[in-house]
Amino acid sequence: MTLEMWVILAVRVAGSLPVLRWALFGAVLAILVDLSDLFLRAYLDLGGVRNYQSFDKWCDQVYLALFLVVALRWEGPARTVAVALYAFRLVGFVAFELSGERWVLFIFPNVFEYWFVFVAFTRRWWPGFRWERRPVVLALVGTAAAKLFHEYALHVARWFDRFTPRDVVEWLIGLAG
Repeated sequence: MTLEMWVILAVRVAGSLPVLRWALFGAVLAILVDLSDLFLRAYLDLGGVRNYQSFDKWCDQVYLALFLVVALRWEGPARTVAVALYAFRLVGFVAFELSGERWVLFIFPNVFEYWFVFVAFTRRWWPGFRWERRPVVLALVGTAAAKLFHEYALHVARWFDRFTPRDVVEWLIGLAG
């Protein structure tokens, strides 16, 4: 691993740890920090990142495992669905690593991440949420649909592959100036 990869990994790990104390805030922070590697890659010159997609998915395992640690403290459908979705994504991660094909990530979307945020949100801001079959299924369908669109945009259509973080920053500066 290059020094750049070690720096990115350290940032990703540090950004994942708050979820152990604050589920909702920590989850949102971990997801935002997940994006930071794009900017770090663009602005650091410490040896580059080899095989970015694979490296990124390995780094994801840190925050996903920490999300799982928190989810294991939950009860009922929130916990059961979280564990199943974590296992599903783990199968997808292994399939991606074996194949190297990004479309595999669409077939095994990381719904666990969105489900975790949903549950953390309900536990913090919607304590009256009914953990009954219909509301749980609706929540699961909604989180799955949102994540499938996200995975499609990133890994199948690759809509963002032609933009760099530098392009985005320069565009934002141009808007402000």
